[in-house]
Amino acid sequence: MIHIKTPQEVEIMATGGKMLSETLHTVMNSAKPGVSEIELDALAEKLIKEKGGEPGFMKVQGYKHTVCMSTNDVVVHGIPTAYVLQEGDVVGIDCGVFYKGFHTDMSESKIIGCKQDTSDKKQVDREQKELFLATGKRALEEAIKVALIGNHVGDISRTIQTIVEGAGYSIVRGLVGHGVGKQLHEAPEVPGFLSGSIVKTPLLKEGMVIAIEIIYNMGGKDVVYGNQDGWTIHTADGSLAGLFERTVAITKNGPWILT
Repeated sequence: MIHIKTPQEVEIMATGGKMLSETLHTVMNSAKPGVSEIELDALAEKLIKEKGGEPGFMKVQGYKHTVCMSTNDVVVHGIPTAYVLQEGDVVGIDCGVFYKGFHTDMSESKIIGCKQDTSDKKQVDREQKELFLATGKRALEEAIKVALIGNHVGDISRTIQTIVEGAGYSIVRGLVGHGVGKQLHEAPEVPGFLSGSIVKTPLLKEGMVIAIEIIYNMGGKDVVYGNQDGWTIHTADGSLAGLFERTVAITKNGPWILT
């Protein structure tokens, strides 16, 4: 069942979303060479609580952290570890806030450091990473533009797939965006790929709030569980993964980005 939010509920989510976006912005800026994943997790928890929210991911049964870390070949759900970030790492950070009964969800990815190496090989490698992340960010921006009343979830899915696969990358099939509200994961699913007819996917209506996610790999689309922790999902071929996500409300004035 898809839960339609009242204008008042969307306003509450917008307040929580502002907390989340401010927090993630600070945490992403703090993700530098020499900083550990677990330090970033602690920073996110501290900031969210100072702002009056609660770490949303800690409300997921069995999960004890504020963020999920996607470093290099980690796709999603990576438990923060003592790993210290290195120059050139590709890092995605996924975070959630729970505020006055409602969740918001957001993720962002970046390349760690800004060192310009004189090695041609390393420079080419960095340019490839920059193009990879720019593609995911563009897919997110264009997908949000079609989150309109009267469109379908499939319009979002097709937009993401067209941009990501058109650039030669792979959409992960087993992991999708989702509705968000009183639960972190609600109906409808919002895949980054289209299966079948667009008109057979859920219709977008005023008051729906969805988390649009770009979950994609530089190499193949297949993923595996790693680290034996029951959470961390890696690319099957060891290639880099990228992750971008925003919580978006469907309104009569167009998509409202809450995070």
